[in-house]
Amino acid sequence: MELNNLSPAQGSVQSAYRKGRGNGSGNGKTGGRGHKGQKARSGGKIRVGFEGGQMPLHRRLPKRGFNNIFAKPLEIINLTALNAFEDGDVVTAEALLAKGILAKCEYGVKVLGNGSVTKKVTVQANAFSASALEAIAAAGGKAEVI
Repeated sequence: MELNNLSPAQGSVQSAYRKGRGNGSGNGKTGGRGHKGQKARSGGKIRVGFEGGQMPLHRRLPKRGFNNIFAKPLEIINLTALNAFEDGDVVTAEALLAKGILAKCEYGVKVLGNGSVTKKVTVQANAFSASALEAIAAAGGKAEVI
């Protein structure tokens, strides 16, 4: 086999469909655009959110609140996830990723108090809820803010 003998698989390459090349082609004259109207014109695009001159939905609805575009969202886990570790283990973001509890961890981890923890583990996370701190301490573990 040589480079000059290579060819694409049979049926995988099709010639481009050429619009507006005569009525015999099945797509001549108006070229699939129909007759007249904004969408038949060249450059006749309608921008996203345009509603024909009616006040668009994104302008009709009230604007409320504040969205901090610089916020660094933390991944959250619940206390039940800590039971996957053995007594005396140190639970870090890397350990959670290795166990498959977290799929990604870009900015850090926050531990929430949903469920219960039965193992004595040392948890190193960026944030804890108050109920999670109590539950980890009650189980004999330690919570360290990093």
